[in-house]
Amino acid sequence: MPFLLESVPNVSEGRRPEVVARLAAAASSGSGVRLLDLSSDPDHNRSVLTLAGEPEGLHQGLTALYETALAEIDLTRHQGVHPRIGAVDVVPFVPLGDTPMEVAVAAANRLAPGVARRFGLPVYLNERAARVPERTVLANIRVSNRRGGFEGLTARLADPAWAPDFGPPYPHPTAGATVIGARFFLIAFNAVLATSDVSTARAIAGQVRERGGGLPAVRAMGVHLASRGLAQVSMNLVDYRRTPILTALRRVEEEAAAMGTGVIETEIVGLVPEEAVRGVTAEMLRLPGRLPILEERLGGGL
Repeated sequence: MPFLLESVPNVSEGRRPEVVARLAAAASSGSGVRLLDLSSDPDHNRSVLTLAGEPEGLHQGLTALYETALAEIDLTRHQGVHPRIGAVDVVPFVPLGDTPMEVAVAAANRLAPGVARRFGLPVYLNERAARVPERTVLANIRVSNRRGGFEGLTARLADPAWAPDFGPPYPHPTAGATVIGARFFLIAFNAVLATSDVSTARAIAGQVRERGGGLPAVRAMGVHLASRGLAQVSMNLVDYRRTPILTALRRVEEEAAAMGTGVIETEIVGLVPEEAVRGVTAEMLRLPGRLPILEERLGGGL
C-alpha cells in the first residue's frame, strides 16, 4: 500500500478569487494529488487548502504552489487579521491511515531545503519536524519578538537564535518566510460572537487557550470581522483527543455569557477527522451546513 499524506497549506490571500483559483490549481497539479477542500476568508485574508496524495505528488504540487504564490502575493501590500510571516505561510504534512509520522517528517525535510534553494525563502521547520524545541509551536516562530509577523522578520532573522533552518538570514522582499512541518490533525474552529467588541473576543480567547491556563491543546485569539461587523474567537484545536471540539465551544459560550454576549454561529476551516466529531452534529456546534468530514471527501481513497 502506498503511503498517503494530507497537506494543509495556508496562503496569505483570501480576497481575490481568481488568484486563489490559480493557487489551488498549482497545489493540486502534482501527480495523483486531490484538492479535498478550499476555504477562503476576506477578513483573515487567507486561504486554507486541504490536499491528499502520495509524498512525491504532494512535493510536485507544493513546489508549484510556492512558485505561483511568489508571483501573485506581495506581503508589503497584504492586510488581514490573521498573523502571517509568508505568502505561503505554513505547510504542514499529516499522516493519513496507516502512514507513520516518519513519512510526514521526511516529506517536510525534503520540501524545506528545495523551497529555500529554488525561491530564496527562509524556511523554518516546526511541529514534529522541528530541529529546535522552541520552534515546535508555530506561534513562537511568528511572534518571537515584540514586533512579530512579516513586518518583524528582518529583526527576527538577524537574531542568531532565530536563524532559519534553511535559506537566507533575511526575508524574501515580498514573500517573507515560510514554515514547513509535520503534525497530528488540527481543527481550525472559529466562534462568531454577538458583539462587535474585539476586546471581548480577545478576553474570551485568553480564558480559553492553553497558554492562558485554559483548555489543553487549544490556541486562540480574538479578531474583528470587518465584513460582518462582529468579533470572532479564532481557535486551533491541536489535539482533539485532549480537548474535543464541543468542549471548546461550551467553554467559549460560558465565557461569552459571563461577559454579556453569546455565540451566533461557528465555522470549521478545512476538514475534520470523523473520529473528532463522532456523536456531534452541526446543530450542536451552531455550524451552518454540514460537518466537513475528511473521510467523506476522501471517499474510496486515491
